[in-house]
Amino acid sequence: MFHSPFQRVRGNKTHRIPELIVLAATVALASCAVEPIPEEPASPVPAPDFTLGSENTHNRWSATIPPQLTVPSGAVVEVWTKEASDGQITESTAVDELADVDFDLIHALTGPIHVEGASPGDLLAVTVHDVQVEGWGWATILPGFGFLADEFTEPWIRGFPMESGATEVAFNENITIPLEPFAGVMGVAPATDSMLVTIPPRSNGGNMDNRHMKAGTTVYFPVQVEGALFSIGDTHAAQGDGEVSGTAIEAPMRIVIEVEVMENARGMVEPQYETDDYYAVTGFATTIDEAARKATRYMIDYLVAEHGLTRNEAYVLCSLAGDLKISETVDVPHMLVSMHMPKAIFGG
Repeated sequence: MFHSPFQRVRGNKTHRIPELIVLAATVALASCAVEPIPEEPASPVPAPDFTLGSENTHNRWSATIPPQLTVPSGAVVEVWTKEASDGQITESTAVDELADVDFDLIHALTGPIHVEGASPGDLLAVTVHDVQVEGWGWATILPGFGFLADEFTEPWIRGFPMESGATEVAFNENITIPLEPFAGVMGVAPATDSMLVTIPPRSNGGNMDNRHMKAGTTVYFPVQVEGALFSIGDTHAAQGDGEVSGTAIEAPMRIVIEVEVMENARGMVEPQYETDDYYAVTGFATTIDEAARKATRYMIDYLVAEHGLTRNEAYVLCSLAGDLKISETVDVPHMLVSMHMPKAIFGG
């Protein structure tokens, strides 16, 4: 017998509404009322064990750059970063001054951070716990730079006033952009004494410009030198996949990260990353096509090793559920493509 939750109460007697009426009312209410899905509370940001200020910067990749901080594996570090130009572009910069921007100063990276116990062949897992905008930012078109550099040959600049901790910014009077801050450059030192420019991404990470490496993401870097020598910077308040004009909203940031040394059991050779929702791989190359092929191969390797699939099964699953993303197109001579695989499909 149908027991309705809808009842009339008179005195001490309860009278049931006729069952068909109750059933109809229940169906009608169910079709109109939508119970809100409770949001899971955000994980608290851990208190930092160490702080590294933005005065501790460099703008090359090399194993010879001395560490500015030494921490144990598992340490939580608060890092302050500069904007990408290292102070060359300010609120007073005019369009005709952009030609004077010195690319040799681009990417003032905070670090390096020596992580105790990290050796070549290990992984350095860097969990991004929090990223906060810390002030005014800018976006430009710099002649000769950008995915359509041959079409957009005139300089252009726009400043973006932002308060500390801002969550959105006006692009113009009709367009508002939500802010999803992240570090455009994250990486470990390469195994070379040469002073490599920071513009292109490489196997050590570097200028990946991957907007998905934001708070809540753990990025895995294959360690190439003792102590890993991790650095971070080129922080972006907002950016689309590809960063096609050559810049994001470039702004200073406060970042809280956690660093942990791990075994590189799968022999990872380029950075990979994950969140609660997906696992992701990256591939860099001189063309988008080759970068996409590398990312697809890396995802196949992951699916075979971690989920027991055959290579044929993994290849087809990449086609059915993998999501290729063009992370950046402008950091010559390399481009970066990522592939995301949703975790919700696993587990039956």
